[in-house]
Amino acid sequence: MHKIQKIGKAEKTVKTKLNQEQKYNKDFAKRNKKEMSNTDGSIRENIEIGCYVEIVQKHHQRSGELTDGHVERILTKSPNHPHGIKVKLETGEVGRVKKVILE
Repeated sequence: MHKIQKIGKAEKTVKTKLNQEQKYNKDFAKRNKKEMSNTDGSIRENIEIGCYVEIVQKHHQRSGELTDGHVERILTKSPNHPHGIKVKLETGEVGRVKKVILE
């Protein structure tokens, strides 16, 4: 049969507080993820012509060196790309967006 456990008042209070804390942490993570998604360079709708971004050029992929500038043209047609949306900067440099910088 099933064992029935009695939970003391103190244990119940601790469990309730833990549940409230877990719920708060989940809500915080959701809000934080939503705020961070605006700067995500892998989603095309976050990038507009003229916005300020950081890109990684093809020959800098190993080092991860970032180049910043304003978007002249969006080259990737799909709505998202796992390595970042490919753009051309006003300076002529081409690379994948790692971060959109909100001004």
